[in-house]
Amino acid sequence: MQKQVRAWLEDGKVDVFLAYKMDCGHPLPYAFTRERIEETEDLVTGPARYSLEKFATQIAARHPEKKIGLLARDCTQRALNVLAVWNQLPAEQVEPLPVNCCPSALKPHADCTYLEAPATGEVKIQCGQDPRQSIEAVDAQEGSERFARWMYEFHKCIKCYGCRNICPVCFCKDCSLEHPDLIGTGNLPPDIPIFHLVRAVHMAGRCIDCGLCEDACPAEIPLRLLYGKVNTIVKDLFDYDTGASDALSPFSILGDKPTLAPAPLMAVSQE
Repeated sequence: MQKQVRAWLEDGKVDVFLAYKMDCGHPLPYAFTRERIEETEDLVTGPARYSLEKFATQIAARHPEKKIGLLARDCTQRALNVLAVWNQLPAEQVEPLPVNCCPSALKPHADCTYLEAPATGEVKIQCGQDPRQSIEAVDAQEGSERFARWMYEFHKCIKCYGCRNICPVCFCKDCSLEHPDLIGTGNLPPDIPIFHLVRAVHMAGRCIDCGLCEDACPAEIPLRLLYGKVNTIVKDLFDYDTGASDALSPFSILGDKPTLAPAPLMAVSQE
């Protein structure tokens, strides 16, 4: 890995390579460059997970002439596809280097072992949503029970914005979660359930199920379940697999018409 990254920099295949470097015993994101090519000897991989795509997007915006390489797990490649679809990070400006990954539940042939939730506490099982359960199991809950369990989860939110800040596909310059007409200021927990539903809507057709939001959440809200449900709706309505390719999103707009028509929610009576 170190030799390959060094060769890419030396040959000019990339101008900067985003990976990890040990700092005080912790693997942290680092930009390796040709000017300090000897630092590639300190490049590490492993289980460290940061949103390298987010850094790449920021670098590309400031330096559109730079070619950016980065370590790419499967979820990273899905994020790159989404960012290309939304014109945030041109595919031709990025050179991903595939690495062994923690395959996501979005991949039908594998389970996401790295993101497997630890044992769930008794209170959460009794009152909230068990992050280890499937979306189908949540859907099977009676409506009032499902609502009560989600409200229990949302009331734990401390409005730290960790889920938004770590998300590789959150790129709005003006965030709706900070708009005073939508979300009140100075309140904890934030407006329930509006705060989380606004973010969930924004994740429709964008969430690539990397699980970083859930990793970052200090309140241990099962956000992957929430956003996974949103993507399931997108799949059912538009037959669109988020991040699977750089195909246009059903929410991309050309003129005043959507690029894809939704499937009907239910059969219309002919009587």
